[in-house]
Amino acid sequence: MTLGIMGKKLGMTQVYDKSGKSEAVTAIEAGPCTVMQVKTMEKDGYSAAKLGFGEVKQAKTGGKKGKGKDKGPVKFKYLREFRLDNSPELEEGQKIDVSLFKAGDIIDVSGISKGKGFAGVVKRHHFKGGPKTHGQSDRWRAPGSIGSTSSPGRVLKGLRMAGHMGSERVTVSNLEVYEADPSRNLLLVKGAVPGMTNGLVMIKKSKREKK
Repeated sequence: MTLGIMGKKLGMTQVYDKSGKSEAVTAIEAGPCTVMQVKTMEKDGYSAAKLGFGEVKQAKTGGKKGKGKDKGPVKFKYLREFRLDNSPELEEGQKIDVSLFKAGDIIDVSGISKGKGFAGVVKRHHFKGGPKTHGQSDRWRAPGSIGSTSSPGRVLKGLRMAGHMGSERVTVSNLEVYEADPSRNLLLVKGAVPGMTNGLVMIKKSKREKK
């Protein structure tokens, strides 16, 4: 079986346990995903399955509007690869749903973080800012000196500066599954996951133990 599945982030809500304690959870529409290709160690050098998620409606061809045949096989908006475990191999066309997980499982969720546009160092890197006294009224949110002395005499690569913030691949590890409902393709995960509403997320079984 695959070690993960694709899904769509629906948003956050809160649930209550039997004792009445509230828990913040993220709702994810996980799957169903279709196996498009199976890669093997003998042929490809590694074992993986290419999954398709987000079926795209096919246009009709020929005849009047609403009639005709579909254009070829089913197409998907997203295609991603997931490594396979040691269980029996999958077959092309097989469906994988949220039953891959159960309550209490530890997972890693990856997604594209929200884009914030151009941001300064205080917002982007949590800089403290400059002094607010002694005539420094225009240095409150400035980065300060970015150069060096005569050695090395240049701005070093990787220096934290103002720039584009967000829109990066982010992975949140060791999240706990609160509930998995295959009938509704719904996965409730404790805590927040990266990305915006309706954004694509990749859910994988964690290889690390939660502390």
